[in-house]
Amino acid sequence: MFDSSSIIVGLEIGTSKVCAVVGEFNAEGALNIVGLGQSRSRGVRKGEIHDAMEAEEAVRAAIVEAEQMADVEIRSVYLGVTGGHIRGFNNRGVHPVVSADREISEDDVQDVIKNAKAINLPNENSVLHAIRQHFLVDGQDSVTNPVGMLGARLEVDMHVVHGNHNRLQNAIRLVKGMQLEVDDVVFNGLASSLALLTNEQKELGTLVIDLGGGTTDYAVYADGVIKHTGVLAVGGDHVTQDLSIGLKVPLSRAEQLKLEHGAAFVDDALKAQTVTTTNELGFPGKVINLEHLRRIMGLRLEETFDLVAQDVDKAGLLHYLRAGVFLCGGGARVRDIARLAENVFELPVMIGKTNSISGLKSALDQPEFAAAIGLVKFGSFKARKREGRPSFGQNLKSVFARILQRD
Repeated sequence: MFDSSSIIVGLEIGTSKVCAVVGEFNAEGALNIVGLGQSRSRGVRKGEIHDAMEAEEAVRAAIVEAEQMADVEIRSVYLGVTGGHIRGFNNRGVHPVVSADREISEDDVQDVIKNAKAINLPNENSVLHAIRQHFLVDGQDSVTNPVGMLGARLEVDMHVVHGNHNRLQNAIRLVKGMQLEVDDVVFNGLASSLALLTNEQKELGTLVIDLGGGTTDYAVYADGVIKHTGVLAVGGDHVTQDLSIGLKVPLSRAEQLKLEHGAAFVDDALKAQTVTTTNELGFPGKVINLEHLRRIMGLRLEETFDLVAQDVDKAGLLHYLRAGVFLCGGGARVRDIARLAENVFELPVMIGKTNSISGLKSALDQPEFAAAIGLVKFGSFKARKREGRPSFGQNLKSVFARILQRD
């Protein structure tokens, strides 16, 4: 049995599924996935809690399964969050260097970061992440560590992710009500990118799109740092709803048809092909035209990619994606979805695979587990930082404590 103090758990409470992933450091200090638990989600809509009692049952089932597989007692989790209320933007802090010799000190760095965080948000919102991008010294760009440099004006660019405080608290309260501690709260789009991207891909410029059941989360990296984040309150459930309306079938049957016969493209070979559904009593049911089914799916998925592309283009980042686009989440399983995304973005598109992590192949190779695995990776960065080892965590400052203080 593993020592509970040595494990890191990521918990994603999604619209379609709840997923708990258990990771631990091996003797060499590498992260290893040792447990996975999942359950069908209930009480969650568009990535947010709508029925706490139902959602708690689903979370408990996933936690218990993860505990049994990892043979460990879970006491705390890194919690993934999403929702249409979450926003990201870039902010710049400015600080004059007042020392007589104009040498920039660590105090100057802390002051300019503090200035960059002094942002005017709506009273009902809280900051999830304030992520340092790079410094400027007297206009000199892309400085990674200004301490010891000479200058009169120090600036820092940061990416800030924020969301509605009460809506974030709903998920936090649910977990804490189960006698579990919340180590930190992490935006799912950020977690997915941590699971999938190498440092080289972050340098080249990459867009990660997590296609969930209720939301589509995305994050853009360029020059090694996160440049843009966003959430669309549209996901796989909306595809199912479109099919239900367009094919005139119940939602449950539409979901089944999507999983068994769905694709993002209409092939010529499908002309006049049909499938006959059966009703619950076993009698012959409705005849479904497969060309029609896939056209409905393709239109909704194309619209989703179009909305992401427009937002990334508006941020001036579409031409920086030299490493292309990575897809993850349950929606990445749709047949031909990468081909459809390539048509929209006019860039190479790949289904994301987790990197720099070993362990359960059943979890590591599945796109729908990217966010939960990324939460474990986020926790590993925090653990390394506590031990004094340099990591991404030194550039990623979560202000989760502020959320709790406002509770």
